[in-house]
Amino acid sequence: VQLQAFGGGLVQSGGFLRLSCVASGLTISNYNMAWFRQAPGKEREFVQALGWSGGRAYTADSVKGRFTISRDKTKNTVYLQMDSLKAEDTAVYYCAAGRGILSSMRSMSAYAYWGQGTQVTVSS
Repeated sequence: VQLQAFGGGLVQSGGFLRLSCVASGLTISNYNMAWFRQAPGKEREFVQALGWSGGRAYTADSVKGRFTISRDKTKNTVYLQMDSLKAEDTAVYYCAAGRGILSSMRSMSAYAYWGQGTQVTVSS
């Protein structure tokens, strides 16, 4: 199983980026898919997740109304559209896949597979 995340970069505050996570070795429609992030000196934190059915998204309060998770089953790819970016969104972003119960979607322990991370830097 491999999750390849890309699309990060340097953007000004108020700008946007779209991250992609291409999965191989698993079918994303059979897994809960999530994005986490880790800022320098901080613990990794939950950003957004999409249940395996694709019907419900779970979102951290800090990104609500600005970030959107989606998927393209034909490409076996999950996306994170990030709008209205702020300096505090600066972090390495990781995609993850798991089969945990829905109540655990915000927990790192619910995900068995992780991508390598992509750096997002927002300048103020």
